Amino acid sequence: MNIKNNLILALDVMSESEATEICDSIKEYIDTIKIGYPLALAEGLEIIKKLKDKFGFQVICDFKVADIDATNEKICDETFKAGADAIICHGFVGSDSVQACLDMAEKHKKELFLLTEMSHPGAKMFLQKNADAIAKMGVEMGIKNYVAPATRLDRLADIREIVGSKAYIISPGVGKQGGDGKKTLEISNAIIVGRSIYESENPKLACENLINEL
Repeated sequence: MNIKNNLILALDVMSESEATEICDSIKEYIDTIKIGYPLALAEGLEIIKKLKDKFGFQVICDFKVADIDATNEKICDETFKAGADAIICHGFVGSDSVQACLDMAEKHKKELFLLTEMSHPGAKMFLQKNADAIAKMGVEMGIKNYVAPATRLDRLADIREIVGSKAYIISPGVGKQGGDGKKTLEISNAIIVGRSIYESENPKLACENLINEL
């Protein structure tokens, strides 16, 4: 996935009107957005195609898919049918559940991102202990795209070491969570930024300033 300015906007707002207004202001700088449950639940999966058609964005659906294989297959199928270019799935549920997501991504000729470790403090409690094993599983399964935290550069570096230099890593946690975008991009391929942009009084300026800092 080729991402403009190595920057993904996490568009966790709650209405189509707000999403459209923000996207219109930052479209000069960003060509890839991440849509999670907040916007998808508020506006339905139709929001994916609406934003793609209006702005030409690539859309990554951050649904952190984490169910049994049969259910994962249905979730991914509906998401890709709705127009998503990629979907994020959890790895802690095991290879059979992840394989269902991977198979559906391949069927639709779309991308799958495997989440190894999250960016919030609570990830240290349980997920971090298994993040390396999740990354190794992904490599064994032939997965090329990963999600790893910008908030812990040592852990991001560990994940990079496991998945290799050719893997594509996107990293959440820059901005409000304290991650440093420039340092993150020394390891990761792209950063994910949400609140620092969409909560700003001037999202366009916030986006411009962030890119200049990178």
